[in-house]
Amino acid sequence: MLTKDALIGFIGTGVMGKSMAANLQEAGYSIAVYTRTKEKAEELIKKGASWKNTVAELAAASDVIITMVGYPYDVENIYFGKNGILENAKSGTYLVDMTTSKPALAKRIYKEAQTKGLYAMDAPVSGGDIGAKNGKLAIMIGGDKEHFDMLYPIFNIMGENIILQGEAGAGQHTKLANQITIASNMIGVCEAIVYAKKAGLDPDLVLDSITTGAAGSWSLSNLAPRMIKEDYAPGFYVKHFIKDMTIALEAAEEMGLSTPGLALSLELYKELAEKGENDSGTQALFKLFDAKLT
Repeated sequence: MLTKDALIGFIGTGVMGKSMAANLQEAGYSIAVYTRTKEKAEELIKKGASWKNTVAELAAASDVIITMVGYPYDVENIYFGKNGILENAKSGTYLVDMTTSKPALAKRIYKEAQTKGLYAMDAPVSGGDIGAKNGKLAIMIGGDKEHFDMLYPIFNIMGENIILQGEAGAGQHTKLANQITIASNMIGVCEAIVYAKKAGLDPDLVLDSITTGAAGSWSLSNLAPRMIKEDYAPGFYVKHFIKDMTIALEAAEEMGLSTPGLALSLELYKELAEKGENDSGTQALFKLFDAKLT
């Protein structure tokens, strides 16, 4: 088991990453951080995190490296190449990519890590900004059980539903199943609130009834109230959800699967992005439906 003396290098301190790193810091772990925009890490640095100027510098100093970035190409750039993690991490380092990315890329990182004496896992998360802040994320993991067991205390600080799903890439496949579920659900949530308003009901009272019944879901309980309040601040960006759905659709097509609900949701979110909502929270989808009501 890793001790609190282990240095955890954290790359990516955005909406979720910052809270995840802060929880590790508050639990007593030493944290080193790197992000493209240093200002996003200032709060962690003020609390004692050490700043590293490059990915290579962070990789060389860390015992565990956690990455939580935006897109698969960000993951690829961070891990591969002369100045990347794989070329600069010392033997025996644990590598944990918590970005929602491509299963094939997770497998590639795992295989390359093996050749260098490094231990790689894919561990994407679900739960948004609220789950990240409260340390209650669902963490879906692909990799070897012995490494999962070693890192479990760290995962347990960031989340509460922590499951090893299988070999490398299994965590990413599980997260894509999660996003497929959310995709259709978000359409239903938006339609339900618009329906309630059109029927002359109080949407808040409607939520009080339906969130505890068979219709209940995380999105209904946590994002529908934001829709009603016209709070579209990002707990999870529209642009990142589009990225996730695109990866999921491509993976499904590679397996010969039809996912019409996913395809429709992706189409609607792309329409939303074209209206300038890329950096809004995913609950901003409601704007498309509400516009048609008014």
